[in-house]
Amino acid sequence: MIHSEHVLASKAKNYFSVEQLSVGYESRILLADVNFHLSKGSIGCLLGPSGCGKSTLLRAIAGFEQSLQGRIYLDDNWLNRPGRTVAAEHRNIGMVFQDYSLFPHLSALENVRFGLYGLSRPNAIAKARHWLGQVGLANKEKAMPHELSGGEQQRVALARALAPEPELVLLDEPFSSLDLEFREKLSREVRELFKASNTTALMVTHDQHEAFAMADYIGVINNNRLEQWDDAYHVYHQPVNQSVADFVGQGVFLKGEIVADNAVKTALGELSIGDDYLQASVFSVGDIVQVLMRPDDIIHDDASAMQARVVARYFRGADFIYTLAIPGGEEVLALVPSHHDHAIGENIGICLEIDHVVVFPNV
Repeated sequence: MIHSEHVLASKAKNYFSVEQLSVGYESRILLADVNFHLSKGSIGCLLGPSGCGKSTLLRAIAGFEQSLQGRIYLDDNWLNRPGRTVAAEHRNIGMVFQDYSLFPHLSALENVRFGLYGLSRPNAIAKARHWLGQVGLANKEKAMPHELSGGEQQRVALARALAPEPELVLLDEPFSSLDLEFREKLSREVRELFKASNTTALMVTHDQHEAFAMADYIGVINNNRLEQWDDAYHVYHQPVNQSVADFVGQGVFLKGEIVADNAVKTALGELSIGDDYLQASVFSVGDIVQVLMRPDDIIHDDASAMQARVVARYFRGADFIYTLAIPGGEEVLALVPSHHDHAIGENIGICLEIDHVVVFPNV
């Protein structure tokens, strides 16, 4: 536990905060001026492409890497500030790695017990058993790591991180080595476990599906910056710039023209820009813009007079993602139930169902 002399002014609303943090090396700054926070029991996710600096940021929070500047606070205690830092072993942070990092010569129970060195042996064993049960491995306590599946090994690693009851759990690409179906299942189960135990967690991933399945808040990292920190709904529906919109979810951009203070004209008709979309105020009538169109904005409708031609299709079981050519030559994506099976080259009727019209400058 961090000693009382490290306590600064109360930050009760923000249980965990990163303020103006820069990470990297003297010759190369990976991320600069990073700011975000989490309340107690919230789950955050740093989402970005490989090599963007998200894992380095996570390791700086854990104390494994030095930050170049900025401050980190956890439960009203500072973990680092200019010129001073709390050692990793005193931060009361749990870490779950991509490669599990289990001790191959220890059983599942002994791997979990390893971090409970402050307890008596009977209490440590009891606590390790409790957390193995919490992750669904009560019957695997004597199993050696090589006898466990990849998912079971990751559960042991998770139990080991949670057993000391840390104030924050960090997860570095925790499910990336698992197959897709099990990855999605385990991410949902881990979220439920964190919520049930009121655990505050921060995860790193390049997989947006993991981010949406796990996180309350998502930080999108690109171009050496944390470009947006927001709840998952707003990151998807109200991205702050074209880079975030392009990285999160699927979609295309249509050319549009601002024709009124709250309206934009596109090849698919005139669309209303809602009052809650802040960027609308930066445009003037006559401006050419880019309008974000998600696949779920385009609805298949046989009765519609608006027609589009199928130029590509991607079957996903329950639905198709169609690439459609619209009048004027632009293309959009449409999410269509798979019982509507249309061939490439076929014309289909479409209509718009857009709750959030998102527009960006035409650059």
